[in-house]
Amino acid sequence: MKRLPPPAPIGLLPWLRSRLFDGPASSLATVLILLAAAWLLPGALRWAVSGAVWSADAEACRQAAGACWGMVAEKYRPILFGRYPYEAQWRPLCATALLLAAIVFSLLAPALTRRKPGLRLWPWLGAAWVLAPAGFLLLMGGGAFGLAAVPTELWGGLPLTLLLATAGIATAFPLALLVALGRSGPLPAVRALCAVYVETVRSIPLVPALFLASFLIPLLVPPRLSADVLLRVQVAITLFAAAYLAEAIRGALASVPDGQRQAAAALGLGWWGTQRHILLPQALRAAAPSIANSFVNLFKDTSLVVVVGLYELTGSLELALSGDPQWRSYHLEGYLFIGALYWLGCYALSRASRHLEPRGR
Repeated sequence: MKRLPPPAPIGLLPWLRSRLFDGPASSLATVLILLAAAWLLPGALRWAVSGAVWSADAEACRQAAGACWGMVAEKYRPILFGRYPYEAQWRPLCATALLLAAIVFSLLAPALTRRKPGLRLWPWLGAAWVLAPAGFLLLMGGGAFGLAAVPTELWGGLPLTLLLATAGIATAFPLALLVALGRSGPLPAVRALCAVYVETVRSIPLVPALFLASFLIPLLVPPRLSADVLLRVQVAITLFAAAYLAEAIRGALASVPDGQRQAAAALGLGWWGTQRHILLPQALRAAAPSIANSFVNLFKDTSLVVVVGLYELTGSLELALSGDPQWRSYHLEGYLFIGALYWLGCYALSRASRHLEPRGR
């Protein structure tokens, strides 16, 4: 097939006219947004930039009319690493860098393979996702290679947020795939079991599920069989996220036209072959935005683990400020700081999902 030439670039004024002033309603909305920005932005910039204090000077912050970013400069280590021993905080720093490197590599891999079809990155991806989690757990937990052991109760901040989100995504997606296939499969008992699981989990908020995993399960299980609290919380997050993901995938499977199934049957494919080669590829491409939305929600829902005594990024901020009277009143700046970190994570997931969508076009 002959490749069409790329569209000719358009000038700035035609672009602005087509995007911002395309009709009366669009023009009115653009003018209202510009007026609101002209009214709000000067004051926001004075508070956040020109009138802000950037040095870790509590007295200057009390006298200033703007933001106190010096609090972040003073408290960034307890915010980012929580209660992890201060002298060993190089370990969570290296562990976070290792896990982030694997995540960034995974997000860039689809775009790289699309640009260079002969590039084989999947073996490297597999190696990265074996070595990065192992290195993360070794650095955080210690107990080998001369590293002092640090219990999971002291893990916190950004490393804990990344661990809960990454492990939740990596384990919830395959489980959701199995549940979605089970609900749409030919076995009535499996369909009923998967339906009970999905409907039960979706009827329970995440906070009670975390309480159940943290406090009730240890009462029902003998102490020698009880798992670590971090592992129990991780299982609860995985089961909770998988139920919602399974419904997104099942809906996408149901949206595939019946003609696809009939064509697969005419070719002699069985149920599993039809799912693997015909239905699942189309369904996953169609469900990519919903799956990415579930991943973003899972990343943000990790902040709820603070209710069971695990101090991730949000909980670490409270720990860092609540016990220090000098900086206790600067929660707004702290929440803006960690909000920027959450925004970066959500934006990266959103961009990665956009790179996956064109493959289905």
